[in-house]
Amino acid sequence: MNWRGHSWLALAARLYLGWVFVYACLHKIAYPGMFALDIATYDILPLWVINLAAVTLPWVELFAGAMLIVGFRVRGASLAVAGMMVMFMVAIVIALDKGLGMACGCFASQTTEEDPISFLTVLRDSGWLFLAVYVAIFDRNAIGIDRLQKKRRNPHG
Repeated sequence: MNWRGHSWLALAARLYLGWVFVYACLHKIAYPGMFALDIATYDILPLWVINLAAVTLPWVELFAGAMLIVGFRVRGASLAVAGMMVMFMVAIVIALDKGLGMACGCFASQTTEEDPISFLTVLRDSGWLFLAVYVAIFDRNAIGIDRLQKKRRNPHG
């Protein structure tokens, strides 16, 4: 599994995932109240957790996405993204099971007609989960800050 191509495939996956997560968090950071309503609509979390989640989760998305883009602590960032994807997918499946007709809230507070949740949403998120797991498993010599730091520590190896 030490194929040199993993670094390049993982770089493409990292840049894409990083962009997705940075893009997804921008509206949530700018409008935490709207994001709190999106979270509340899923009807999963207790009310006292909703505002905390609405304020902190977008920043976690931002940092994980930025770390993937610059190649810093890639394994940790990709595992964070994978964990968030699992959490998002579970929330969507629960909402679908409850029969909630609602927007995802993934990228912005949108009307149900524009971005309704469905099993296609779960399928899309599964693809992003796969990319995050691929990066976590196979990107052992991440192109970016991690690789530069490794070379600085061991310039001859």
